Amino acid sequence: MATYLDAILARHREAMATDGRDIDALVSDASAMAPAREFASALSTSDRLAVIAEIKRRSPSKGKLTERLDPVELGLTYVEGGAACLSVLTDVEFFDGSVDDLRLTRAAVGVPVLRKDFTVGPLDVCDTRLMGADCVLLIAAALSEQELVELHELARRIGLDALVEIHDETELEMALRAGASLIGVNQRDLVTFEVDTKRAERMAAQVPDGVVRVAESGIRGADDARRLAAAGYHAVLVGEHLVTAPHPAAALAALRVPRA
Repeated sequence: MATYLDAILARHREAMATDGRDIDALVSDASAMAPAREFASALSTSDRLAVIAEIKRRSPSKGKLTERLDPVELGLTYVEGGAACLSVLTDVEFFDGSVDDLRLTRAAVGVPVLRKDFTVGPLDVCDTRLMGADCVLLIAAALSEQELVELHELARRIGLDALVEIHDETELEMALRAGASLIGVNQRDLVTFEVDTKRAERMAAQVPDGVVRVAESGIRGADDARRLAAAGYHAVLVGEHLVTAPHPAAALAALRVPRA
């Protein structure tokens, strides 16, 4: 069954197919940049659940989330609330994001930043580093195993952390074979958009020790945070709940519950 992800990936792969830039030159430029901020380490060094706070204007399932969003202002608010890292959408067509959102926010804050986008090739990985992000998102459902291995290796080679997103046991095994040490479990079903709150708990027990574990999607408050911390997660990635909160800093602080 086709999913919303299929349409997004088709657009991104079409763009990649017409991008004639020299990958070797991009790798060289990316490798010459100043060191990135350590994303995974920022999530695993606290005795409280870390929060990756997302700057997000809209989503395919919910539409526009806010009428006005200043990415720098929101990013600073998140940091005030205790965010360990930020996530910034850069997909224009489907999420109303932009590269400028990431560049401006990253320059204004001192925490590591994830580029939230649909990575389908090596040019995307290099672009992520060149625009200033500290971590790239690799979605296992969007890639073949060979692609995941190659893109993960490239990310590490040019100084990026890589958050590998999975949904089930098969994708977890794929991520581990690729060498992933930072794994996100997305609780949202790609076909129905429904959130399965048991998915993250089931998968957490199967992620080996030494891997930084992140729960994604459908996290709406301290009760969810406590449940996920008890399951063994180091961090949660939260967008809609924070973007739509009357007081984002307070909403974020409430998620920073003690870890198990």
